[in-house]
Amino acid sequence: MTAAGARARVRAELTREIVESARRQLATEGAAGLSLRAVARELGMASSAVYRYFSSRDELLTALIIDAYDALGAAAEKAESAVPRDDLRGRWRAACVAAREWALAHPHEYALVYGSPVPGYAAPQDTIGPASRVAVLLCRVVSDAAAAGAIDPEPDGAAAAALIEPGVAEGLGLPPGLGPRVVAAWSGLYGAIGFELFGQTHGVVADHARYFDATVERLADLVLLP
Repeated sequence: MTAAGARARVRAELTREIVESARRQLATEGAAGLSLRAVARELGMASSAVYRYFSSRDELLTALIIDAYDALGAAAEKAESAVPRDDLRGRWRAACVAAREWALAHPHEYALVYGSPVPGYAAPQDTIGPASRVAVLLCRVVSDAAAAGAIDPEPDGAAAAALIEPGVAEGLGLPPGLGPRVVAAWSGLYGAIGFELFGQTHGVVADHARYFDATVERLADLVLLP
């Protein structure tokens, strides 16, 4: 290995350790309490050394956010890809269930991306692609159904398309008339996960897994999946 290659390997390893330390901080301090100085103390590094890897708390926070979105998206994509392509409802169900399972296994990371906004932090453009992975996946299932003639591409009439920003549905591969239904289902999915994870349905829902499965089926009905 060349000297440059060795330096790159060391840098990559230290970057990973910094991110892992920051992820542990999320569990104990929350996103608002994330501190580069605390990360440096845990790793036995000088604060100035950490700043050579992440120039600010916000840059480190962005790395954590992108990692969380990508991990959630990868989990949903892996589950969906295992289902036969013509089983449209099965693909939808697999993606939704995988999203819930990931959230329950990584509650602090889920809270980072779908919980309360971090004061003073504005997410950069770099987060948009990773944040869209699950939504794009669900849109693909619906657009496949429309392309196969399995669902009505304009179930609520052409006027429904005006409820969504121009070009958004088309950009996601959807017939415009299906856009409002898919947005409602997408927000319903994260609402169901968030209410369970953050305790709003505790003492109300008797069996969260069964309730979630029923919710996923209703959301599939909403987008008209056969």
